[in-house]
Amino acid sequence: MNSELSRSDAVREAAQAAVPAALADLGTLVRIPSVAFPGFDRAEVARSAEAVRGLLDALGIFERVEVKTAVIHETGEEGMPAVLATRPARRGAPTILLYAHHDVQPVGDEALWESAPFEPTVRDGRLYGRGAADDKAGIMAHVGALRALIEALGTDFDLGVNLFIEGEEEAGSASFAPFLSDNADALRADVIVVADSGNWDAVTPALTVSLRGNVRFTMTVRTLDHASHSGMFGGAVPDAMMATVKLLATLWDDAGAVAVAGLAERDAETPDYTEETLRSEAGLPEGVSPIGRGTILSRIWNKPSITVTGIDAPSVRNASNTLSPEVSVVISARIAPGQSAAEAEAALMAHLRAHAPFGAQVTFRDADRGDAFLVDTGGDAVTAAREALAEGYGVDPVDIGVGGSIPFIADLVREFPGAQILVTGVEDPHARAHSPNESLHLDTFRHALVSEALLLERLDTAR
Repeated sequence: MNSELSRSDAVREAAQAAVPAALADLGTLVRIPSVAFPGFDRAEVARSAEAVRGLLDALGIFERVEVKTAVIHETGEEGMPAVLATRPARRGAPTILLYAHHDVQPVGDEALWESAPFEPTVRDGRLYGRGAADDKAGIMAHVGALRALIEALGTDFDLGVNLFIEGEEEAGSASFAPFLSDNADALRADVIVVADSGNWDAVTPALTVSLRGNVRFTMTVRTLDHASHSGMFGGAVPDAMMATVKLLATLWDDAGAVAVAGLAERDAETPDYTEETLRSEAGLPEGVSPIGRGTILSRIWNKPSITVTGIDAPSVRNASNTLSPEVSVVISARIAPGQSAAEAEAALMAHLRAHAPFGAQVTFRDADRGDAFLVDTGGDAVTAAREALAEGYGVDPVDIGVGGSIPFIADLVREFPGAQILVTGVEDPHARAHSPNESLHLDTFRHALVSEALLLERLDTAR
């Protein structure tokens, strides 16, 4: 370490210098199509895990670095490969657990991408590619910050550091809970940093202090024993498509707000956020109105939402003059912080059963749910994180809610109830995670890496 620099100055300088190498390694990770969904090549997820293991092993600070899997209790199947690295604390220093995930979303329609999804491409200050933001950039923020800490302080620091780089977050984290249980001693920490959220904008950092929960299931609506001719029986016989459309319409009122009894809302203040900003960040064109009631951010952060994300029915190409006997849809609901996902699921299914038209038979399968999350912002780690973000970005951070869900955080709270959990991220609102042309804002990544390095330095001196 340069003797003329303070510890934090030396770490900041080393972190700035670590950015180019971190971005180069991020490009290598993006080239690996590590989709953990069923039907995709598991070998690519394993290849991605090995690449991450190599990056962590090369740091030279861990007692062990290994690729591990856990067995999913409900099915007996093996989960996707994760990477676990451990370094114990010394001389009373705290231990930090750094989380990210190396699996990515499927590409979707490749024709919608402006450049190849698994070929990292820089355009206009952004790095494009699937996983460039969500969440391989989170991995490299961790790695780059640790490289900076080592460069500035050497390997003889006291902070305990564990890393858990998951391999199936996008596919539902089915083996997350058993992985935590199997490796609880190795993962136990005083502070947990989950690098899988976003920031207020491209220049303003954020701590995520609330996340909505989620409920997802497939609903099948059946009205006939078999398909029938629409001309012969239409007008007297309810087909499944008609029944499904009428049933789904009961989920929202005329303003587009959720109209399901038993789904709660959270009463909390939200920052100013204009309709113009919403249109820009969400891609909402002029002439299409926002939905819901209340402030825009209250609708996204503190109220439930319901989306139909998939449907099995005759396609336009295969349409015929037929009354469909059965239609299946996937319903995805976001649950306000403060309400349990189980309670919300029960309310939603009860509503659908009660409103099924014409006596249609309604059944549910493939249910999945995750609880919402509210952060206790009174801990010392939150103060340290805010200070590090302010220094790393040059702008004071804001506390934000997020409309999305990270269900596994409830597992972290249950397994490590004494840990302070910090939800951070490297994404800006234009990252388009899960969508075509996903990208990472390069300046945001640089600031995030510097901020995390400064947080590590602060925690290393905490006693």
